[in-house]
Amino acid sequence: MGALESFVTEIINDNLWMVLPFLLVAAGLYFGGRTLLVQIRMIPEMFRAVVERPAREEGDEKRQDISAFKAFTISAASRVGTANVAGVALAITLGGPGAVFWMWIIALVGGATSFIESTLAQLWKVRDGDGYRGGPAYYMTLGLNARWLAVIFGVAITITFGFVYNALQSNAVVEAITVSTGTPSTTAKAIVGLIMAALSALVIFGGVHRIANVTQWMVPFMAGAYIIVGVVVIVINFEMVPGMISDIIAGAFGFRPVAGASVWGAFWLAFMNGMRRGLFSNEAGEGSVPNAAATATVSHPVKQGLVQTLGVYFDTLLVCSITAFIILLSGVDYATGDVQSSSLTQEALASVVGGWGTHFITVVMFFLAFSSVLGNYYLAQANIQYFTGSKLILNIFRVVVLVCVFLGAISSVPLVWALGDTFAGIMVVINLCAIIPLGHVAVKLLRNYNQQKKRGLDPVFHRDMMPEVRNVACWTGDDPATRRYKEAMDSE
Repeated sequence: MGALESFVTEIINDNLWMVLPFLLVAAGLYFGGRTLLVQIRMIPEMFRAVVERPAREEGDEKRQDISAFKAFTISAASRVGTANVAGVALAITLGGPGAVFWMWIIALVGGATSFIESTLAQLWKVRDGDGYRGGPAYYMTLGLNARWLAVIFGVAITITFGFVYNALQSNAVVEAITVSTGTPSTTAKAIVGLIMAALSALVIFGGVHRIANVTQWMVPFMAGAYIIVGVVVIVINFEMVPGMISDIIAGAFGFRPVAGASVWGAFWLAFMNGMRRGLFSNEAGEGSVPNAAATATVSHPVKQGLVQTLGVYFDTLLVCSITAFIILLSGVDYATGDVQSSSLTQEALASVVGGWGTHFITVVMFFLAFSSVLGNYYLAQANIQYFTGSKLILNIFRVVVLVCVFLGAISSVPLVWALGDTFAGIMVVINLCAIIPLGHVAVKLLRNYNQQKKRGLDPVFHRDMMPEVRNVACWTGDDPATRRYKEAMDSE
């Protein structure tokens, strides 16, 4: 196991991640320029889009549309998980406070990338009963006419989110329980794995609508509770906040020593660890979130692009920052300790609010991990359905996912983290190969959206508006969200 871990970390990840941060930043800057910084200038519009409900007309009462908010919570369920607690602790331990700054940067820059990929997923979504499904595999096939690339991506995301990331969730829960209760036996770890697998089975066998119904209350509740406790820590240590911000900024550029490294070495550690954990957390450019974005019933593809950009900010600028502030304001020595788990965050919170903080983090980790399993599963399911409509194969896949959740509870932590980095990197490379050549389509959609807004309209898209774009299966004006355009055309 040690040899495999060394191979994955030193041979694959260290080389792959020498290149990926620069690709992500370059893509984010490119898309930010093409969209005139849509990720910043349209923040108010993001909040309006996320609360918009699907249109309803007489006779539509039985439709089970996925609202913009439900699609947001499915993606947030995947984003907001162990990476926000254990992952941030890992970044700070290895890269110092400066890693937090680069997590913020990848969120701000990556917001534009998330907008592009989610808008494209909405445009090239396909019908799935009363709802929709889609994602990178679909826009690679329909938009780029590159089924071979879609197949590679579909396999990569199925392995990454169906198997590796879900194993990581249960793994992190076991590590948190270890701190709360002492070193659990193999039997205790197995029991935790079985409980998580059983709870997950109750939801994922119910399909996307049951997943959406669970995540729409679980994600806001648990993230909200975590944020409130984080704010308490900030208030208690408010006089330390200026010094903390100074450490973050200075550390980002190598002016705070990290493990005896030089200025350049300290900068590189902060940069690399911030980028890795930032991507692992908010998934901007990775191609995972578009699978959730495609499920939403909205009147214009840009609306879901804006919603998922807001999801990047919610995940990294808010939830991840809370973890970082808890650690950096607590006074604990983040340069030592178990860097592969949430124990640093538990120790930090307990040092500020008392022993109950340790157990609180354990509870938060359990529910965030559980919701992440649900979100991760659906992102992978959409790609299983890309390959086949067989119910038997889908159910076999569900069983394998549950097995991975169980095995994650009793597996080696470092190897799971290393595999997560590897597969995330592979997905980024494949997805960027698609969204860069297709990005101009999302830019045109944004222009169409803004033109309608200037006329005082609630933007509605119809595929006839962009006849040069081929293979658009939906957006025909047949569903309530887009019927207004069809009726206007018929009346002329």
